[in-house]
Amino acid sequence: MRGTMVFWLFLLLVFFGYETFFNRPKPPAPAAHQTQTNSATPAMPPPAQPQTGSSAAAQHSAAKPPAATPAITASAESETTVENELYKIVFTNRGGQVKHWILKKYSDSHGKPLDMVQEQIASRYGFPLSLYTYDPSLTSQLNNSLYQVSVSGSQPTASGAIIAPATLTFRYAQNGLSVTKTFSFSSNYVIDVKTEVTRNGQPVRALVAWPGGLGDMEEFRPGFHGAIFTSAASQFAWYLNGKADTTKAEKVSGDATLNEPYSYAAIEDLYFAAAFLPYNVDNTSVVTLHHEIQLLSNPSDASSQKKPAQVIGLAMGDTTGVTHLRLFAGPKETSVLNSIHATGSEGQQNGTSLAPLLHFGWFSIIAKPLYLAVRWLRGVLGPGANNWGWAIVIVGIILNLVTLPSRLMMTKSSLKMMRIQPKVDAIKNRFKNLKATDPKRAEMNQEMMALYKAEGVNMYGSCLPMLIQLPLLYAIYEVLENAIELRQAHWLWIPDLSGPDPTYVLPGLFILTMFLVQYISPSPGMDPAQRRMMAFVMPVIFGFTLFHFPSGLALYWFVGNIINLIIQVAINRSSIGKEMHAIAARRAAKKSGLKTIQGRR
Repeated sequence: MRGTMVFWLFLLLVFFGYETFFNRPKPPAPAAHQTQTNSATPAMPPPAQPQTGSSAAAQHSAAKPPAATPAITASAESETTVENELYKIVFTNRGGQVKHWILKKYSDSHGKPLDMVQEQIASRYGFPLSLYTYDPSLTSQLNNSLYQVSVSGSQPTASGAIIAPATLTFRYAQNGLSVTKTFSFSSNYVIDVKTEVTRNGQPVRALVAWPGGLGDMEEFRPGFHGAIFTSAASQFAWYLNGKADTTKAEKVSGDATLNEPYSYAAIEDLYFAAAFLPYNVDNTSVVTLHHEIQLLSNPSDASSQKKPAQVIGLAMGDTTGVTHLRLFAGPKETSVLNSIHATGSEGQQNGTSLAPLLHFGWFSIIAKPLYLAVRWLRGVLGPGANNWGWAIVIVGIILNLVTLPSRLMMTKSSLKMMRIQPKVDAIKNRFKNLKATDPKRAEMNQEMMALYKAEGVNMYGSCLPMLIQLPLLYAIYEVLENAIELRQAHWLWIPDLSGPDPTYVLPGLFILTMFLVQYISPSPGMDPAQRRMMAFVMPVIFGFTLFHFPSGLALYWFVGNIINLIIQVAINRSSIGKEMHAIAARRAAKKSGLKTIQGRR
C-alpha cells in the first residue's frame, strides 16, 4: 500500500515536471555488530560445566552421581488469570505460558476484546513467555511440562482472577532439571519477568520468548474476509547504542543470535508491540524467529492464488543463564510509549523510552506535528464518536489555507509563462529540425533561459508549490495509517478511518471534486483535447487508488479538493484568472485554425 502511494505521488510529480520542463524549457538488520546463527548450527550452546580442583578430584566428582532433585510438578493442567484496568492475562501451568493477553480498551474487527496472543500462530510456533533453548527436545520439555503455581501479593477474587499488583511463580523439577519462572504485575502494560533453568545444578541458557504474531493479525484466523493483511507491516524493532532502528519482517533472519547491549528489542505491527527491556543490558542475548505461512490472496475465494505471510518472533535472555527483564505488550499509543523507559545508568529505569516504536516514515518531521495537531483538535472537540473525522476535516482546511500563498504563486508563475509562450514557441520553431543529439540544441536552451531571465519568469515557479504539498500529503497518510487513535475511529457512514471506505462514497466524491478543479483550471501550453483527457484521467487514477487507502486520507484529500475548488473559482473571477483564460482561448483557437474576434469592452 505504501509503495503504491509513493508511486502515484511520484507520477503526479512527473506530470507537473513534464508540463514545466518539456512543454516549457530499513534498514538492514544489524550486521557489523552481531553474531548470527541458523537453526542448523546453534551459535550459543548451553554453557559447559566448569572444572575445578585436581584432575583426580574432577574424575571422582564425575563418577559420583548428582544429588537427586526433588520432583516438582502438577497433576493436572490449570489456568490462572491476572488482570488490572488495562489487561487480562490468562496463564496455563503447562509450560507457565500465556494463552490469552487481552487488552481491555481495544477491540478486534468483530467488536470482541483484542487478544494480543494470535491463537493460530501461537498454537503452531509457541505461546508468549515460553522458553527458547538451542536444544529442541529440552525446549519442548520446558514448554509442555506441568508446573506448580503459587501466588503472592494478592488473592483470587470471587471470579478466580488475581488483581494486580501481584506475583505469580511457576516451578518445575524432574530428573535433575529445575525451572523457576516468576512474573510480577503492576498497574501499567509492563510485567516483570525472571526465569532460571538449571540441569544438575548447572545453568542452562534459556531465553524468554514471544514466538510470533500479535492479536491484530486477523488474517490467520479461519473465516477471515478482510482486505488488509496486518502482518505485512510487522517489523523487528530495537534500540542499540543510542539509535532506534527497524527491519521489515521479510528481512528478519530465523534463529539468529544477536549478542549486543540492546536497550529494548521488539516485534510490532501497525498498532501494537511486544517489547523486551532487559535489566542487565550488557549481557543481553536476542534470538530473532521467522516463519512463513501461505495464505489465500483473496480469503473469500478458496481458489485464489496463495501468497506468503511473514510471521516473526523474538526471544531475549541473559548470557549468564539467569534472565531478568520487563515485557511491554500493548498499544503503540504516544502517552503509553513515552511513559516506559529502558534500563539506564546504574540500573535505573531512566533510559530511552519506547516512543521510537511509533513510526511516521520519511516525513516524520512533518507527520509528528500533524499527529499532535489531530490529537489536540480531537481533545478540543471532545469525546464524540465522529470527532476524529472532524479533526481531520479541520486540519485539512487549515493546511490548504496555509498553502494558499504557494498556490497563488503557482498561478502567477503560470500566467507569466502563458504571456511569453509565443516567444518560447518561436525559439522552438527555429530549432525544430535539429536532432536531439545536435550540439546546437544547447543554443536553443541558452536562448530560452535568457528569455526567462529577461521576462522575470521562474521556470520552476509552477512546480515548487507542488513539492510543498506532496510531503504534506504523504505525512498525513503516515499519520492516518499508524496512529492507533484512528484505528476503528468512525465518521458519519465510515466505520474505520484507518481502513478503506467500504461504500466507496469518499473516493467517488474525490473523483468528482478533482475533476471539477481540473476542468475549471486554465492549463497553459496544453491543447483542449489533452486538457479534457487530463481532467478525466487524473481524478480517476487517484480516485481508484484511494479505494485501498485509509478513508481518513480520502477525507483529507476531499476536503482539500473543496478548498481548491473555491479558491480556483475566486482566481477565475480575478483579473489574473480572466487573462489566463483569454490567453488559453486564443491559443486553442489558433491551434484549431479559427480566428478570434475581440469585442468592445
